[in-house]
Amino acid sequence: MIQEWQKDLRQYASEDKAKILSRFFKTGKGEYGEGDQFLGITVPAIRAVSRNHSEESVEAIGMMLQSSWHEDRMSALLTLVEQYRRKKSNRKEITDFYVANLSRANNWDLIDLSAPKILGEYVAESGETDRLLHLSDHPDLWHQRAAIVATLTLIKKGEFSPTILLAEKFLAHPHPLMHKATGWMLREVGKRSESRLTAFLDLHTSEMPRTALRYAIERLSAEQRTHYMHLPHRRLKR
Repeated sequence: MIQEWQKDLRQYASEDKAKILSRFFKTGKGEYGEGDQFLGITVPAIRAVSRNHSEESVEAIGMMLQSSWHEDRMSALLTLVEQYRRKKSNRKEITDFYVANLSRANNWDLIDLSAPKILGEYVAESGETDRLLHLSDHPDLWHQRAAIVATLTLIKKGEFSPTILLAEKFLAHPHPLMHKATGWMLREVGKRSESRLTAFLDLHTSEMPRTALRYAIERLSAEQRTHYMHLPHRRLKR
């Protein structure tokens, strides 16, 4: 069922690039991407193949998501993104399928390329922000990252409250990937409403992980960045 799809992907594989990607995405023992396998295919090539397979069945997409190869799973997710964009009549079903299979979006790039375009778009359309709160309670890192990264779509539409709520919730999160995601989303809020960002920082800078803070203040003035970086700092315990 998926042989042709995989064949189309593998024509772009590069052994040298696979080695680089394996190091970049931390696939070593004890690292966040432990055991992930790479074919060495660029994202533009995966996008092109995914567009050509945009009409694949949910069964085929599910099979691709079960693949041990990172690029197979990425292609499955990008195909879902394309189907969500095109098929307005069954967006809830696509979103439900996506959420049910989030454990297979098991690296940060897979989440970042898909969560805003599927989950974020659905929440923006439906108003079901509780879905994000529910995901944020999940013990799995990738579900948690999906919850906050999905708010990027809401931010772009001028809705900042879900991001602020989740950023507060994740203040004591232990994982650097969540620090980066939280800081990134706060920075996106600040690009559209500096006052909302600085209000958050005035309340929480002392509790924020340094990485989250650096990401959040990146677009502020040099004077503001210096101010927030030199405020007293204490880390919350989770």
